[in-house]
Amino acid sequence: MPASPKRLIGPFAEILTMDHLPLNGSLRDDELEVVRDGGVLLSQGRILEVLGRKAFRSMRRDLEKDPRRGELRIIESEMVLMPGMVDAHTHMCYAGDRSGEFARSLAGESYRDIAAAGGGILSTVRATRKASEDELVASLSKRAREHLERGITTCEVKSGYGLDVRTETRMLKAIRRVNESRAPHPFLVPTCLAAHVRPPEFKLDADYLDHVVHKLLPSVMKQKLAGRVDIYVDDGAFTHEDAETYLVQAKELGFVPVLHADQFSRGGSSVAAHVGALSADHLEHSTKEDLEKLRETGVIAVVLPGSAIGLGVRPAPAREMLDLGLSMAIASDWNPGSAPMGDLLIEACVLAAGQKLTVAEVLAGVTVRGANALGLTDRGVIKSGMQADLIGFECASHLDIVYRQGALRPSLVMRSGKVNKDKGIGG
Repeated sequence: MPASPKRLIGPFAEILTMDHLPLNGSLRDDELEVVRDGGVLLSQGRILEVLGRKAFRSMRRDLEKDPRRGELRIIESEMVLMPGMVDAHTHMCYAGDRSGEFARSLAGESYRDIAAAGGGILSTVRATRKASEDELVASLSKRAREHLERGITTCEVKSGYGLDVRTETRMLKAIRRVNESRAPHPFLVPTCLAAHVRPPEFKLDADYLDHVVHKLLPSVMKQKLAGRVDIYVDDGAFTHEDAETYLVQAKELGFVPVLHADQFSRGGSSVAAHVGALSADHLEHSTKEDLEKLRETGVIAVVLPGSAIGLGVRPAPAREMLDLGLSMAIASDWNPGSAPMGDLLIEACVLAAGQKLTVAEVLAGVTVRGANALGLTDRGVIKSGMQADLIGFECASHLDIVYRQGALRPSLVMRSGKVNKDKGIGG
């Protein structure tokens, strides 16, 4: 059989591998592994080897002498290579528009008041229920392409704007169709968030959650539409008691539990700790006691600065989480209501400036620690055997990526070894 095709790409001013970093706790910038003037050797969508300056030059000479041994792609501009970013929490599959609600928020109405007047999540539910599967595929595909161009190569996407069996299933099928399409997009990780809020056709939260457990979740599992289940635990959403019962039942069906927790009030993080959730997301109102429970039970904290920006509120205590030893990922929360920006790198850099996160903590939070929050161990790091999800920024130092606060966009984007954006690369 013929040997697998190999491709050598470089030289890069720096290769920021994100390797050898702990998944928990604070990070110093000098802990980052940086390979200078090297390259990467790829085959069949995987990383074969990370090459330093000497090894890269030697292999480059060999390929220039005998092109049959592999493809050579030369970086013609100064560039820093890092793993593709991982966005561990989004609501990118939806229909409708809530720009008018955002204007009302800017004029002083609270998120809860807008929701109580018929806006908020249920506004998007009404629009999404009217949308066809093809319409959801088209809008999600467009947003996914935007994310990919910004350097996000893996992205979690939730349902949760259907709140009935038919529409929740339609949303999850739309996510799968985008994932299976040939159009450029990040790898999408589906999550069933049917427990977003109670729909108006049900009068009791417990009755609705029982309906989801018995009518929707078994079908979702049978069709392999999602392996994760989320629930929104807060005032105006679901109680701690109902959430715990729901998540225990979901785990018995084989789902991995995650939570929207402590966004407007405390308590959700305690549920996450008690049921052994993979992650607790939001955490704007978590106390030190809450965070210590998450650390002790191994629950990953996912902070969402985009929603804090969109709502004009204090973000989650990211600095405290890291100093307490938690594993913390940073995600965009891209959604039509509270986090319409959807720009992960800008949001992470704003969070860093406000809470004095190191460059290492920011970049780990959107790469290897973001992958960890999704239970993925084959991405977020540049090393042998990992998926070739790579992004390159035209700059001399990885410090520039955070220093420019998201204004610096990747010129190179590769997902599974396929180049989707390649400004500055020669053959």
